[in-house]
Amino acid sequence: MESTSAYTLAALVVAFVVFRQLRTRPFRPVGSLVAPAVFGVLGAAGLAFGVASVVKFHPLTALPIVLLGASLAVAAALGAARARTVNVWRDSSGRLLRKGTVRTTGLWLLSFAVHLAFGLWIDHADGVGLLGTASLYAYIAIGLSAQHLLLRRRATAL
Repeated sequence: MESTSAYTLAALVVAFVVFRQLRTRPFRPVGSLVAPAVFGVLGAAGLAFGVASVVKFHPLTALPIVLLGASLAVAAALGAARARTVNVWRDSSGRLLRKGTVRTTGLWLLSFAVHLAFGLWIDHADGVGLLGTASLYAYIAIGLSAQHLLLRRRATAL
């Protein structure tokens, strides 16, 4: 079981990501991929460590892996849905700007509720606990990447 401080840190990271989505910010085609890359590295490293720790004491079945894959697929789908709720426009000087909406926030909340549900499902079905904070970082990375790639397509059209 993960420590309370790990969950607190994860909650703060999630709050920061959502907060940044709701502010008007310049749209940077490449710079916006930095956060997903950082979360991806943290998620991959955490998952690798988590799996190595789990298999020492508990045989890893296919169910947690399938549910983890399904969870990450849902992250991509919800990232694509969030991309449609983010406003993208050019200001008077021609800069591209972006800002999330109330619907963006709702989809973020749904996204984390789905991740939590998958984690509880795995814990109940197999007792592995593979979807802790480490997979949350991978989940954010995939969701943000999908969101950014679709936003980039919309911004290019402007």
